[in-house]
Amino acid sequence: MKLYFVFLSILFAGRVFAQAPVSNVDREIVFKSVNVIPMDRETVLRDQTVVVKNGKILTIGDNAKVKVSNGALVVDAKGKYLTPGWSEMHAHVPAIDDLTPMKEVLMLYLVNGITTIRGMLGNAKHLELRQKVRSGEILGPNFYTTGPAFSGQTVKTAARGMELVKEEKAAGYDYLKLLPGLTKETFPGIAKTSAELGIPMVGHVSFSVGVWAAIDAGYSSIDHLDGFVEAITPGIDTLAEQETGLFSAWTAYSADMSRLPKLIQALKAKNIRVVPTQAIAERWLSPLPATAFANDPDLKYMKPEEVRNWMNAKNANNNNPKFSKERAEAFVDVRRKIILACQKGGVQLLLGCDAPQVLNVPGFATHHEMKYLTDAGLTPFEVLKTGTVNVADYLKKPDSGVIKTGYVSDLVLLNGNPLEDINQSRNIEGVMIGTKWLPKAFIQSELKKLQKQ
Repeated sequence: MKLYFVFLSILFAGRVFAQAPVSNVDREIVFKSVNVIPMDRETVLRDQTVVVKNGKILTIGDNAKVKVSNGALVVDAKGKYLTPGWSEMHAHVPAIDDLTPMKEVLMLYLVNGITTIRGMLGNAKHLELRQKVRSGEILGPNFYTTGPAFSGQTVKTAARGMELVKEEKAAGYDYLKLLPGLTKETFPGIAKTSAELGIPMVGHVSFSVGVWAAIDAGYSSIDHLDGFVEAITPGIDTLAEQETGLFSAWTAYSADMSRLPKLIQALKAKNIRVVPTQAIAERWLSPLPATAFANDPDLKYMKPEEVRNWMNAKNANNNNPKFSKERAEAFVDVRRKIILACQKGGVQLLLGCDAPQVLNVPGFATHHEMKYLTDAGLTPFEVLKTGTVNVADYLKKPDSGVIKTGYVSDLVLLNGNPLEDINQSRNIEGVMIGTKWLPKAFIQSELKKLQKQ
């Protein structure tokens, strides 16, 4: 599993006058003549006027029927599409003591239309970051965070696992992040204490624990489809973990898909959410060579040395004696089938791509993830739900995830219809986060500042 740790303006009447976010505290911001994708149903409400103020949607209606107050900021959105902001449920924010790199990662997510993130490998500084985002001192997506990870390195005994759960609950983290290396001796105490204290477990399933025990223990979300391929592969119990590859990439070719329904039924029965992070499989662990990604424009937002590390990790994967193009193709295909089976079987999928990660740049990789989910067989509407409606349900935020009067104004304005082409999710004209409107000029300015090469 060593490889895994490598990853470890103002608009008025449609004209730009300033490269700065606009606050709508005590001021209406109006999206005029916009096509609304409400997400509570698969439809487009055409030529609507949407009025937001103080972080809430005040009015949605036909242009002729909605009155715009004097002094309102009017965004000419004719021909454009308004959708709820997306959530990235497997994000990584630097777990260091310096807020500056953290703010840069948050901005990469935000300018890509991601208005909520769940940080998956936290530290005490992330609690400070969360508070500063909530207070408005730092501009970024709504932020949830796990604490320091539970792994074979940090949890050597059952007693230490239970103690660490109590420490992270007392500190105020939102979730417990589980990494590989837990055992049948250390995991049960963590799970029991997690349930008793009401702080959910998310992330990896340790190889020696297995997905069936993870399901029984009531994970809140299982990420990466971790343990899924192993659960449907005959003879996996005769192999050591290092023989199977990351996420069982080297053994997926022998998976028995007839075993999949039992797994889907168990996940559904326990209401365990699944964060696929399919971008890892389609990029890092795919049959493609590193050279296929060398000219990826996303990489300019990462430091050259990090890009080199990513390319080295990709080459190391492809040069491993256990790697073959055919087996890598089978791995990607099996994961796609699992994702589609989850969707069809009523297992709630949550959008997440695990960035920054090998060849996955924060924000941009979430759009890759959306495309990969359509490649797995989901419709664009189903994909958009994984980052909106499903997350609102998961986070128990009944006033978010759809565009409706009284709901929060976390929104993305697009130049094309993502229901027809999911790639239009990248075609961003502006982002609304709570009380702030970020027009395209601001987004472009921020992206230019965030370039590392």
